[in-house]
Amino acid sequence: MEERTNALGEFLRARRERLRPEDAGVATTGYRRTPGLRREEVAMLAGISTDYYLRLEQGRDRTPSAQVLDALARVLQLDADETTFLYALTRARTKRGPHARLEKVPEGTLRLLDALPMPAFVEDRYLTVLAANQLAQALSPNMRAGINRLAAAFLDPHDRELHDDWEQATAAAVGQLRAVMGTEAADPRMVALVGELSNRSERFRRLWVRQDIVRRTGSRTRLHHPEVGDLDLHREKLIVAGTDNQVLVIYHAEPGTASAQALALLGSIAVSAERAADPAPSMNHGYRNENLP
Repeated sequence: MEERTNALGEFLRARRERLRPEDAGVATTGYRRTPGLRREEVAMLAGISTDYYLRLEQGRDRTPSAQVLDALARVLQLDADETTFLYALTRARTKRGPHARLEKVPEGTLRLLDALPMPAFVEDRYLTVLAANQLAQALSPNMRAGINRLAAAFLDPHDRELHDDWEQATAAAVGQLRAVMGTEAADPRMVALVGELSNRSERFRRLWVRQDIVRRTGSRTRLHHPEVGDLDLHREKLIVAGTDNQVLVIYHAEPGTASAQALALLGSIAVSAERAADPAPSMNHGYRNENLP
């Protein structure tokens, strides 16, 4: 897949095309062939020339001033995270090496995974699972080391069956990947992931071009597990200190709820199954992406 070399222009164009003229205070008459705002309308509202804005979208100027960026953020109605992302797109970027490297999860984090009485796993910046505890793997087979969570969400029908909020969850996941990739558009591994999913999933392709930016934060998720039924869980995402954007993901339920009871039952089932199959330790470490070539 060809490297993306105009991330700033693509982001500006996508956000411009999504903003309705009436929402920006622009009066319109008659038929408009251009979706959203026109370039000259953005330029006028931002107080810059149309030619200069055109150079920004075409990638011929990639170093706008802070005043210009603030004006564009205001006109395009970007929130705080999107504005931070816009600024990041104009900074110098370091190209990562062409070869994927094995990410090592800190030993303390691995011990924490083993000790947690709830589903938990560690994922890297590409949303690939690096390590997972036994209960996480019982919650979903796609929560085990080597599985790319984003690829599983779009390409594995069982993952869609598990998530009652699949559409919301996949949209958020794409926005999170966009937020990570935007300032490193030439990262070969990220480009390969996006290219593969764009080729194999129409929904991913549509979400990707929207240029949504989503911060990695905790949220609630609704799951339908084939063994224990419905689960209403909280999902926490904690940065692992001293790593390259590794994140510890933890699922937990409100104490005393049906979901907490179901999660406890799932833990009992998982322990029984493991003892019957293999007395070896339950941790699943390593790196092997089973969803992408």
